[in-house]
Amino acid sequence: MKRIIALLNEKNHYLEKFYALNEVELTNFAQGQFDNLEHFYQTRERILDVLKYVDAQIERAQDEAAQENGITEQERREVKEALAIKDEYVARIIEQDIQVLACIEAAKNSIIKELQEVRRTRKAVGGYKTKTFQQRLDEEV
Repeated sequence: MKRIIALLNEKNHYLEKFYALNEVELTNFAQGQFDNLEHFYQTRERILDVLKYVDAQIERAQDEAAQENGITEQERREVKEALAIKDEYVARIIEQDIQVLACIEAAKNSIIKELQEVRRTRKAVGGYKTKTFQQRLDEEV
């Protein structure tokens, strides 16, 4: 059971890293700084890979612990506490992800509006173009 508690605490450690990474990048995204986006997603993926590995280790430890005699009250409290911490991090991370997606969506909408404005400006400028040299020659002939 000690192994499971250690793995749960390790999982919480990586969830904390994930949360901290999100927090830093969320601040950048809110300021319109998306330069680090690719690195952000790669780092998140690496942390998620570690979390998957830890989850697999927890499952393996649970299978081994099922063969043991029992669990003490102290171990039960430690497991409950670790699971409560995990649930809190997961809820906060979900909130952060919603904010990250909102920032990205806002930036995307801003870029779309800018492109539409450029297209309108080009059309307007195109209406004032002078006739090309070939057209003027044809008219003169």
